[in-house]
Amino acid sequence: MIHLWTLLISVAAFAALAFAMDRHQEDLFGRALSARVTRLLRILGWTGLLLALWVIVGRQGWGLGLVSYSGCTSLAAGLVFLALVVHDRRRA
Repeated sequence: MIHLWTLLISVAAFAALAFAMDRHQEDLFGRALSARVTRLLRILGWTGLLLALWVIVGRQGWGLGLVSYSGCTSLAAGLVFLALVVHDRRRA
């Protein structure tokens, strides 16, 4: 269950970081978001990744927790990337 929480937090964090990029803002919203919103999305993204690290390491310890965190963040980044690709292809 802890892996699911870490994965969900990581997906949300990577989505926030993706939304903070100018290119993805143009693709998804048709315009660039304000600097304040972009900064907030970056802060939320990095905070989410730190939260996911805290959750998994708190449960599994540093040795296994870092390995699990690496796997969860890799999968989460891949899922967000895949969602962006699917969105772009459907729009085209």
